[in-house]
Amino acid sequence: MHALQKAHIRKGDTVVVIAGRDRGKSGKVLSVDRSAGKVIVEKLNIIKRHTKPNQKVKQGGILEKEAPLAISNVMYLCPVTKKPTRLGIRVQPDGRRVRFSKKSNELVE
Repeated sequence: MHALQKAHIRKGDTVVVIAGRDRGKSGKVLSVDRSAGKVIVEKLNIIKRHTKPNQKVKQGGILEKEAPLAISNVMYLCPVTKKPTRLGIRVQPDGRRVRFSKKSNELVE
């Protein structure tokens, strides 16, 4: 793997998990860590952390939070076809690079 993995998935995208415990579920991407090749998806891959109370966390106990998933285990959910799809990059006439859905050929905003 390179220092920074090329990731077509961005923060705010809706993705579907294609492998692992949460396969088939979808959610919104909260963050992308390109150097580690990981994404955090809202309400998916939940883990339990046993936490002692401290300055940040006044109430200790068992906290549930999202754990990172490998970018390779998620796919972009096409809003048109409602199916997982690959994303491509297209260069517009004005020089902008935009992502497009390979299934529906629609631009992704």
